[in-house]
Amino acid sequence: MATVKQWFLAVRPWSFPASTMPALVAVSYVFYTHFQTPASIDWLVAAACVVGALIFHFSGNLVSDYFDYKKGVDSENNIGQTNLLIINGIFKPKTMLWYGIVLGLVGVALGLLIVFRANIAVLYVGMAGFVLTFLYSFLKYNALGDLDVFIIFGVLIPLGTCVALLGVVDWSVMAVSVPVGFLVVGILHANNTRDREIDRAAGTRTFAMLIGLRASKVYYAVLELLPYMFVIVLVIAKVLPWPALAVLLSLPIALKNIKTMKAGEKPEDIATLDGDSAKLVLLFSMLLVIANVASAFI
Repeated sequence: MATVKQWFLAVRPWSFPASTMPALVAVSYVFYTHFQTPASIDWLVAAACVVGALIFHFSGNLVSDYFDYKKGVDSENNIGQTNLLIINGIFKPKTMLWYGIVLGLVGVALGLLIVFRANIAVLYVGMAGFVLTFLYSFLKYNALGDLDVFIIFGVLIPLGTCVALLGVVDWSVMAVSVPVGFLVVGILHANNTRDREIDRAAGTRTFAMLIGLRASKVYYAVLELLPYMFVIVLVIAKVLPWPALAVLLSLPIALKNIKTMKAGEKPEDIATLDGDSAKLVLLFSMLLVIANVASAFI
């Protein structure tokens, strides 16, 4: 039987910044812009948005692992360790699928609670996210995974959080969350670049395979650097407060990741780059969250 640790590892906990950070950045920006009227914000809904995004993300990871196994993408040759939970017989494929479905239903229940406390518009955003989450594997196999991930993490999560807290779409909240969306796509692209030969052997076609190794390295560099330029532009435009420039403190890590990708010729060379990319999402986002919250008191 699987241990508690293995049940936990199955959801790929290292990837949690990808889902929680877009929601948390949106919440922190709403706090910054509405600090003078904090009573107008339902902070229980804010917490539910962050937790709900995480639960749906974990659900999507589990369902993705199931379809990767059934498609033949996952094998004993995989470098990633969580995918081997099925390969090594620790989890049966259907157990992994049902684990994902149950977490998805928990996410739906939490989403309905948010709708009940906020407004019906959140339901439509949640439904779009639910559909795209469970279409992820299909879209990934057809070179559309990067677009799917950007829409989910860079658009729908902050959009749902914004509508739940404010009742309307605030485009400044959306703009502030876009840089995090680019970094999240970087996690996926690092993974797909590493696994391109395994994916090709399984008959799938990811975006990394479509553009080739050289272009993949350039594309990754763009995904890592564009968020910093985006934040600088938002500060100049006075959408973000000047302390948001603190995200530049994470730039050395981005440059290190880019260097790793640039030097990578074999899968082993970038074996942990997806995890390193997730760490950058966490640091970049937390610096932005701290800047937003601190700026409310300045």
